[in-house]
Order: sequence, then structure tokens, then C-alpha cells
Amino acid sequence: MLLPDNIHPELSIYFNGSIVLGELNKRPHIEMFELYQRVKNNNNMPFTTYLLCLDWLYLIDVAVVNEKGEVLLCS
Repeated sequence: MLLPDNIHPELSIYFNGSIVLGELNKRPHIEMFELYQRVKNNNNMPFTTYLLCLDWLYLIDVAVVNEKGEVLLCS
């Protein structure tokens, strides 16, 4: 869910997307599973939520995943 209607904002894609984006700001070119490991170590994010965050970041033109499985921060 993008915007939760309950008191758990940490379950939202916006919140978790900001965590993924924070890691991408540190390394704007990173392998997809390495990025997930960094995010999971700091936030214990489920893989399905991580994938939804990548989808959302792609839809808003912030990040792309190339053919090699690397996540790239768009400029």
C-alpha cells in the first residue's frame, strides 16, 4: 500500500522507498541483490516490499534496473 490508513507508516511504500533511495544516494550504481542486503540489514524490509519500492521508484523516474540486474539512480 502506498499510503496506509492505520498507524504503521513503516509499512508504506513511500517510507520504504525513501530507505531504498537513501541507499541509492550512497551508491548510485549497485547490484540489485546487494542493494537489498543493505536495505534489509538496516530496516529488515521484506523482499516483496523491496520489489514494490523498486517498481515505484521506476514509475516516478528515479531509478532503473538494467539488463545486468544493477539498479541505477536516474539523474
